[in-house]
Amino acid sequence: MPKASEELLDMLDMAVARELQVSIQYMWHYILAKGIDGFAVRDVFKEIAITEMKHAEKIAERLVYYGRVPTTKPSEITLGKNLREFLEIDKKAEEDAIELYRRIIKRAQEEEDYTTEQLFKEILSDEEKHYDIFSSLL
Repeated sequence: MPKASEELLDMLDMAVARELQVSIQYMWHYILAKGIDGFAVRDVFKEIAITEMKHAEKIAERLVYYGRVPTTKPSEITLGKNLREFLEIDKKAEEDAIELYRRIIKRAQEEEDYTTEQLFKEILSDEEKHYDIFSSLL
């Protein structure tokens, strides 16, 4: 069986929980977006939610590769009361992801786990785009 440190595996599990969280959170923001402004941007929430669910799947597959059953519990989901709050909350979620994923990449490099490193570099690129989208919409 392939080896990875418990620290790295715990970080990957945190990443799965985070991806589950935002996929639900963004989908609910899509559903809750109202008014002309909400209508103009609601599809962005849905598209990003779907991307986040795909991230959860890829990270979960990596955990299973290492023999660990991934979490099924999302991190705490936060819903806003209006479009501006949706975007602020979601921008913050992307900031948190970027920070976590940079730490995972560094740890994977230290452990010479090049596959996990590459996976998170790809996911990090998506998260930076999501951050930029939410920032631009604000």
